[in-house]
Amino acid sequence: MSRPEAIGDRKCPICGKASERKWHPFCSKRCADVDLNRWLSGVYTIPAAADEDEIGIAPRPDADRD
Repeated sequence: MSRPEAIGDRKCPICGKASERKWHPFCSKRCADVDLNRWLSGVYTIPAAADEDEIGIAPRPDADRD
């Protein structure tokens, strides 16, 4: 049984081992599953700024004046 081909100098973002082509960018199914679990459980977040309209802040009446 041969070892799957490694991808260059890329490291697995979970454990730091060499990335494998089959699981890219991870080294194994286990690390891919760990990453998926982190996304699904809310560990990873994408920062976003809330719109004033979305959070219920009314624009100031003098905001349009120069």
